[in-house]
Amino acid sequence: MPLTKRVRFYGRVQGVYFRRRTRDAASEYGVSGWVKNLPDGSVEAELSGDTDKVQRLIDYCQNEMPVARVDRVEITDMGYIDHIGFKIKY
Repeated sequence: MPLTKRVRFYGRVQGVYFRRRTRDAASEYGVSGWVKNLPDGSVEAELSGDTDKVQRLIDYCQNEMPVARVDRVEITDMGYIDHIGFKIKY
């Protein structure tokens, strides 16, 4: 069942290609949405797709991302948003 989650990643997540690797993994997993850096040093993402694919992407970002270190994750469930593709927002 498709869903959308808004996710904030805290830790060493800026300056380590976190957004680009998230975009690449989202394309690989079939997840749409966007990712962007926030002024407080965190990264925010909106992820849409099948439940298992969205969770796999969150797990990748939290636990398998090279160089980055995620200390905390905040996840908000949202109504499904039909994004087209996956974008890095600036």
